[in-house]
Amino acid sequence: METYGNDVWNYAFSICRNKDAADDIAQDAFLKVYRNLTTFRGEAAVKTWLLTITRNTAYDYMRKAFWRKVTLVGFVQSGGTASSAETEAVENLYASEIWQKVMSLSAKYREILILHAHYQMTTKEMAAILDISEGTVKSRLHHARLKVLSLKEREALEHS
Repeated sequence: METYGNDVWNYAFSICRNKDAADDIAQDAFLKVYRNLTTFRGEAAVKTWLLTITRNTAYDYMRKAFWRKVTLVGFVQSGGTASSAETEAVENLYASEIWQKVMSLSAKYREILILHAHYQMTTKEMAAILDISEGTVKSRLHHARLKVLSLKEREALEHS
């Protein structure tokens, strides 16, 4: 947890975009790792294995009806309360223009850019985590970059 805790939490947050859910997902992912440590075959790096478990846990979490209800309630009730230090730290992640653009992309493009840029995963590692072919990884990465550039160009035109 000390080595990969931040990576797991950040990846979970990039998928669900909710800090409380990311906390739960990260905790569940580490529990799954602990319970299944003997099943790790060493065919991939530990980080790749851990991020795969995190991804699967996050998508399982988001499929639950509970997730949809909590997200809706959180959206409706958010109001004029003071921000906590943790909330401010998360909001600082969004400060970067590029980060905002990446977070606005669809999940498949957002995920591929985060794995590539933030975690410096290889094409093979990304393919293993996402359970897609290496060719699909390359294609999605290319299209994700084009989408970010398109968003930048559109914003530049709006400011002109």
